[in-house]
Amino acid sequence: MQPEPKGAGGGLRLCASADIAERGRAWVWDVLEYGRPVRAFALRFDGQLRAYLNRCVHVAAEMDWQPGEFLDADRRWILCSIHGASYEPASGRCAGGPCGRGRLTPLAVQERGGQVYWYPSCDIQPVQDAHPDAPAPESPP
Repeated sequence: MQPEPKGAGGGLRLCASADIAERGRAWVWDVLEYGRPVRAFALRFDGQLRAYLNRCVHVAAEMDWQPGEFLDADRRWILCSIHGASYEPASGRCAGGPCGRGRLTPLAVQERGGQVYWYPSCDIQPVQDAHPDAPAPESPP
Protein backbone atom coordinates (compact mmCIF):
# COMPACT_ATOMS: atom_id res chain seq x y z
CA MET A 1 0.00 0.00 0.00
CA GLN A 2 1.25 3.39 -0.90
CA PRO A 3 0.09 6.66 0.63
CA GLU A 4 -1.29 9.17 -1.82
CA PRO A 5 0.76 12.25 -2.57
CA LYS A 6 0.04 15.17 -0.27
CA GLY A 7 -3.05 17.12 -1.29
CA ALA A 8 -4.52 14.17 -3.22
CA GLY A 9 -7.29 13.43 -0.71
CA GLY A 10 -5.61 11.07 1.76
CA GLY A 11 -6.01 7.37 2.09
CA LEU A 12 -3.81 4.44 1.23
CA ARG A 13 -3.85 3.07 -2.29
CA LEU A 14 -4.90 -0.58 -2.30
CA CYS A 15 -5.16 -1.49 -5.97
CA ALA A 16 -6.48 -0.44 -9.35
CA SER A 17 -10.28 -0.31 -9.60
CA ALA A 18 -10.12 -2.88 -12.40
CA ASP A 19 -8.58 -5.39 -9.96
CA ILE A 20 -11.97 -5.76 -8.21
CA ALA A 21 -14.53 -7.18 -10.63
CA GLU A 22 -18.30 -7.10 -10.07
CA ARG A 23 -19.23 -9.98 -7.70
CA GLY A 24 -15.79 -11.46 -8.28
CA ARG A 25 -12.72 -12.18 -6.21
CA ALA A 26 -12.15 -9.69 -3.40
CA TRP A 27 -8.97 -7.70 -2.80
CA VAL A 28 -7.50 -8.92 0.51
CA TRP A 29 -4.93 -7.08 2.62
CA ASP A 30 -3.48 -7.07 6.14
CA VAL A 31 -4.46 -4.48 8.76
CA LEU A 32 -4.09 -4.01 12.51
CA GLU A 33 -7.24 -3.88 14.63
CA TYR A 34 -6.35 -2.48 18.05
CA GLY A 35 -2.74 -3.42 17.27
CA ARG A 36 -3.53 -7.06 16.41
CA PRO A 37 -3.08 -8.41 12.87
CA VAL A 38 -6.25 -9.23 10.95
CA ARG A 39 -7.11 -9.44 7.26
CA ALA A 40 -9.51 -7.17 5.44
CA PHE A 41 -11.22 -7.44 2.07
CA ALA A 42 -12.84 -5.21 -0.52
CA LEU A 43 -15.35 -6.39 -3.10
CA ARG A 44 -17.64 -4.89 -5.70
CA PHE A 45 -21.35 -5.65 -5.41
CA ASP A 46 -24.04 -4.06 -7.58
CA GLY A 47 -21.48 -1.51 -8.76
CA GLN A 48 -20.55 -0.39 -5.24
CA LEU A 49 -17.21 -0.96 -3.57
CA ARG A 50 -17.51 -2.40 -0.04
CA ALA A 51 -14.82 -3.36 2.47
CA TYR A 52 -14.93 -5.28 5.75
CA LEU A 53 -12.68 -7.01 8.22
CA ASN A 54 -12.30 -10.67 7.28
CA ARG A 55 -13.84 -11.92 10.52
CA CYS A 56 -17.12 -13.71 11.02
CA VAL A 57 -19.35 -12.25 13.72
CA HIS A 58 -20.16 -15.74 15.04
CA VAL A 59 -16.55 -16.85 15.51
CA ALA A 60 -13.63 -14.48 14.93
CA ALA A 61 -12.23 -16.52 12.03
CA GLU A 62 -11.43 -15.67 8.43
CA MET A 63 -14.40 -16.32 6.17
CA ASP A 64 -13.10 -16.84 2.62
CA TRP A 65 -13.39 -20.42 1.37
CA GLN A 66 -10.53 -19.82 -1.11
CA PRO A 67 -8.21 -16.80 -1.03
CA GLY A 68 -10.36 -13.77 -1.87
CA GLU A 69 -13.53 -15.82 -2.45
CA PHE A 70 -16.29 -14.66 -0.11
CA LEU A 71 -19.50 -14.88 -2.13
CA ASP A 72 -21.79 -17.91 -2.22
CA ALA A 73 -22.33 -19.99 -5.39
CA ASP A 74 -25.11 -17.63 -6.57
CA ARG A 75 -22.85 -14.58 -5.91
CA ARG A 76 -25.58 -12.99 -3.71
CA TRP A 77 -24.25 -13.27 -0.13
CA ILE A 78 -20.95 -13.03 1.72
CA LEU A 79 -20.70 -16.49 3.23
CA CYS A 80 -18.55 -17.67 6.12
CA SER A 81 -16.82 -20.87 5.02
CA ILE A 82 -16.69 -22.26 8.56
CA HIS A 83 -20.29 -22.15 9.87
CA GLY A 84 -22.28 -20.84 6.92
CA ALA A 85 -23.22 -17.45 8.36
CA SER A 86 -24.41 -15.23 5.51
CA TYR A 87 -24.09 -11.45 5.26
CA GLU A 88 -25.58 -8.82 2.98
CA PRO A 89 -22.71 -7.51 0.83
CA ALA A 90 -24.11 -3.96 0.73
CA SER A 91 -24.34 -3.52 4.52
CA GLY A 92 -22.45 -6.39 6.15
CA ARG A 93 -25.62 -7.21 8.15
CA CYS A 94 -26.20 -10.84 9.11
CA ALA A 95 -28.79 -12.37 6.79
CA GLY A 96 -28.84 -15.91 8.16
CA GLY A 97 -27.01 -18.51 10.17
CA PRO A 98 -25.25 -18.26 13.51
CA CYS A 99 -24.30 -14.56 13.23
CA GLY A 100 -27.54 -13.40 14.89
CA ARG A 101 -28.14 -9.67 14.69
CA GLY A 102 -24.47 -8.88 14.09
CA ARG A 103 -22.76 -7.26 11.15
CA LEU A 104 -19.31 -7.28 9.65
CA THR A 105 -16.95 -4.46 10.60
CA PRO A 106 -16.93 -1.99 7.68
CA LEU A 107 -13.86 -0.17 6.43
CA ALA A 108 -13.90 3.17 4.59
CA VAL A 109 -12.87 2.81 0.94
CA GLN A 110 -13.23 5.06 -2.08
CA GLU A 111 -12.49 4.94 -5.78
CA ARG A 112 -10.82 7.88 -7.51
CA GLY A 113 -9.01 8.11 -10.79
CA GLY A 114 -9.21 4.37 -11.43
CA GLN A 115 -7.67 3.51 -8.04
CA VAL A 116 -9.09 2.12 -4.78
CA TYR A 117 -8.12 3.86 -1.53
CA TRP A 118 -8.59 2.75 2.05
CA TYR A 119 -8.97 5.24 4.91
CA PRO A 120 -7.66 3.84 8.21
CA SER A 121 -9.55 4.63 11.42
CA CYS A 122 -8.45 5.03 15.03
CA ASP A 123 -9.09 1.33 15.66
CA ILE A 124 -8.01 -0.15 12.33
CA GLN A 125 -4.60 0.90 11.08
CA PRO A 126 -2.20 -0.21 8.35
CA VAL A 127 0.52 -2.71 9.06
CA GLN A 128 3.60 -0.52 9.29
CA ASP A 129 6.60 -1.12 7.10
CA ALA A 130 9.81 -2.23 8.74
CA HIS A 131 11.13 1.26 8.06
CA PRO A 132 10.49 3.65 10.97
CA ASP A 133 10.55 6.66 8.64
CA ALA A 134 7.72 5.37 6.40
CA PRO A 135 5.20 8.15 5.76
CA ALA A 136 1.86 7.98 7.56
CA PRO A 137 -1.38 8.24 5.59
CA GLU A 138 -3.12 11.58 5.31
CA SER A 139 -6.46 12.23 6.97
CA PRO A 140 -9.60 11.70 4.89
CA PRO A 141 -11.17 14.84 3.39
